[in-house]
Amino acid sequence: MTTQQLAKTIDHTLLKPAKNSQIETLCQEAIQHGFASVCVNPQHIKLAAKLLEGSDVEVCTVVGFPLGENTTATKVFETKNAIKLGATEIDMVISQSWAKSNSWKKVEKEVSAVVKAAKGLTVKVILETCNLTPKQIENACIACVNAGATFVKTSTGFGTGGATLHDVALMAQTVKPHGLQVKASGGVRTHDDAIAMIQAGADRIGTSGGVTICKG
Repeated sequence: MTTQQLAKTIDHTLLKPAKNSQIETLCQEAIQHGFASVCVNPQHIKLAAKLLEGSDVEVCTVVGFPLGENTTATKVFETKNAIKLGATEIDMVISQSWAKSNSWKKVEKEVSAVVKAAKGLTVKVILETCNLTPKQIENACIACVNAGATFVKTSTGFGTGGATLHDVALMAQTVKPHGLQVKASGGVRTHDDAIAMIQAGADRIGTSGGVTICKG
């Protein structure tokens, strides 16, 4: 895989509190290296969209972040509002309560509502795999398939653990026959980390270390 191909898998991420100057740097780096997107908190969507105008870099934001415990109505509003502000990709978190209690129909219905609100834009569904058993990861993936999501994603980066090769492989094996993709996020910091995740089945890498990875 060339450096350019690797860069195209990266969602260049800054989800901690940030100053405008940090968002400006994030967007400049994304354009310079040819990353797939920048992933920012909703407060920074408008600025990121302005800075990335005319480039190939997508504007990704988070919904129901980081615990997924907002109501469905709130997540739908967040999605519509994000798109109005200029977001072109949505990374939503499933309800951790529903996932841990195996309420998969509720998860499916909520993801479906966000997918509908996104009106054809890319929706990546964050499972927070560190909280789930392998069977729960599989069931969460199936709910996302049924709901029409674009990606399943491992982690928020704010949980007790990030992406693992085992979880990425399990997710890929569950969703790829149905046309969904996989995003590995959380703890992917080096070139070798990123390549290993892609070999395990990841199509996108969520990381704050995109520049380091590409220079790796």
